[in-house]
Parts: sequence; structure tokens; C-alpha cells
Amino acid sequence: MRAPTFTLPNQSGENISLEDYRGQHVVLYFYPRDSTPGCTTEACDFRDAMPKMKGAVVIGISADSQKKHQNFIAENDLPFDLLVDEEHEVSELYGVWQLKKNYGKEYYGIVRSTFLINEEGEIVREWRNVKVNGHVEEVVEALSN
Repeated sequence: MRAPTFTLPNQSGENISLEDYRGQHVVLYFYPRDSTPGCTTEACDFRDAMPKMKGAVVIGISADSQKKHQNFIAENDLPFDLLVDEEHEVSELYGVWQLKKNYGKEYYGIVRSTFLINEEGEIVREWRNVKVNGHVEEVVEALSN
């Protein structure tokens, strides 16, 4: 399946397009919020796994602002871009903007998901409703195959 293309601003306000990475593997991960326990663990796991990722590009996407992304990157020394999807257009495109329930409240938000996109722009693997523990290892393993 072809990965939906998009352009979003990163933490520095530069527009980043999926098309910019044609010819490379891309690990596109959607996460709920900057600086929350699960999201911090996931981001740091991706950071720590970078040497094992065979040159793949890692891109994180959430609905957080540019400023929140800048702080999150600085606090955790993240070596990859975080894209701003405040209008959740790209999250909807990938089907990860969904109704969620927490403590009896219903609201829309990002369901933690990761997509592995090959050099031709095809989604070759997807993980939905991701549990953080062990997830990045699964992504590294998929890149190795």
C-alpha cells in the first residue's frame, strides 16, 4: 500500500515532506503527546536504537505545537524531527486520529501507531495501538529483514 504523502512543519518551522525521503526507509510514528511518560519512553527508545536502524529516517508526529516539540527534543536529546499536526490532517490520513476513552471521558486523539515505509514510498509494515515496551525492538527487527 502506498503511504499517503504529506507536508508538515517540524519543530523549527521547516516544511518536511514524506517525498523528501524517497529512496530511504522511513519509520513514521504517531504518538499522543510530548513529555508524557509513554511518549518520552518511546522517543528515547527510538533515539537509542538509531545506530541499529540501518540508516532509516525516524519521524515523529503529534498534535503538539512547534514550541512543545522543541522542548521535548531538547529535554531528551532527540536526533530526529517531530512534526506538528495540530489540525490532525495527517493523523486522519493514516487513520490514527480516533475516539479514545480514558477515566470515563471520551475525546479524540492520536492512537499510538508506527508505519515502516520502504524506499519506494510503500507501507511495508504497520503497528497500531502500540504498547511502548518492546516496540522499538520490533521496528529494528523489521528493518533488518
